[in-house]
Amino acid sequence: MSRLSPFNSPLLLGFDHIERMLDRVAKSADDGYPPYNVEQIAEDRILIVLAVAGFRAGELSVAIEDSQLTVRGKQSEEEGRVYLHRGIAARQFQRGFVLAEGIEVEGAALDNGLLTITLVRPKARPTARIVPIRDGSAG
Repeated sequence: MSRLSPFNSPLLLGFDHIERMLDRVAKSADDGYPPYNVEQIAEDRILIVLAVAGFRAGELSVAIEDSQLTVRGKQSEEEGRVYLHRGIAARQFQRGFVLAEGIEVEGAALDNGLLTITLVRPKARPTARIVPIRDGSAG
């Protein structure tokens, strides 16, 4: 059975990338780790804050590829440690966020176990133009 796409109207041209983006979001596994907040701090600024307690900056990576922001974490095992109890998970993770066109990552900072990623949305400039019509019969 094929899935009915909301973008199959002949009036919606060139929106196949949005459909692929929605598929990517639906397929992403959301196991809840690490927990995160998304906060709008200004009209053109967004903060993503991930709780990454126990991770060092060198064990985290933030990458952007094809309009997707991916945060990965992998803790390195320290040899010689003997745990009597290990209640803090040392597991790797990958968390993805699909970015709208034009959203830019301004930077990332790790402070007190919180990884903060700042996103900026440049101001949109309205555009309009007239398309000239050529007369096909004029040579």
